[in-house]
Amino acid sequence: MVSAQCQGNFQGLIQQCSRYVQKSGPRENPSEECCNVVKNVDLPCVCQHITSEVEQIVSMEKAAYVAGFCGKPLPHGTKCGSYIVPGS
Repeated sequence: MVSAQCQGNFQGLIQQCSRYVQKSGPRENPSEECCNVVKNVDLPCVCQHITSEVEQIVSMEKAAYVAGFCGKPLPHGTKCGSYIVPGS
């Protein structure tokens, strides 16, 4: 499990942020609650543990957007599952 290997509240991440990173639906700005959880999670570590099963549900592009919106952008070139964060 990712939660055992990376720092942060993963249950909170799922509860507060799942609606903002699902493949279905429009991209929308995350809630303050979601951002509070994102700020305390080791996102690059989480990215290393994304499986193809996760990518069937979660849009890595939306996840990168949420991270940036919350003030914790993933560095350009970070590989998150099969998604690579583009340069600006």
